[in-house]
Amino acid sequence: MHLNGKRIAILATNGFEQSELEVPRDKLKEAGATVDVISLERGEIKGWDKKDWGRPVKVDKTLQDVSPDEYDAVVLPGGQINPDLLRVEQKALAFVKDMYDQKKVVAAVCHGPWLLIETGIAKGRRMTSYKSIKTDVINAGGKWEDKEVVVDQGVITSRNPGDLNAFSAKIIEEVKEGRHTARSAA
Repeated sequence: MHLNGKRIAILATNGFEQSELEVPRDKLKEAGATVDVISLERGEIKGWDKKDWGRPVKVDKTLQDVSPDEYDAVVLPGGQINPDLLRVEQKALAFVKDMYDQKKVVAAVCHGPWLLIETGIAKGRRMTSYKSIKTDVINAGGKWEDKEVVVDQGVITSRNPGDLNAFSAKIIEEVKEGRHTARSAA
């Protein structure tokens, strides 16, 4: 159990890509971390599973109930709907930016990097994303790479569900390393 005592936030809302929430959540729990699914409202959020609505996932806490101080990392699942809804929510953006500013691990997959773009974290950062938002990343000043996982000072990005094993393994590795004190603020 590599991550005993570590707390990980998964920030999501309706329309998250099913596997992009569930695979990291399950792998982080297997590694010993406490994982909270955080959303805008209490209850459940519903995933998107390839071409249709997927299974609901229980929300553990709402954004208004948590502080970045409580967590060692934040995971941002993709799907098109989920990050598009979150990137207009100031509390969601503030949570991600605060995690980054505290030099904690920030991990985003697929369309999740939209939140890194919106918060200014993408600027000057090596990263990847789903291919359809490559131009968004570049226009935000990111240095886009076509790799299954890209890490730049504790900011972890991946492209799609096919990258989830590498993405999850890299989150575990980076959380074990701790805060990224050499990271410059966005």
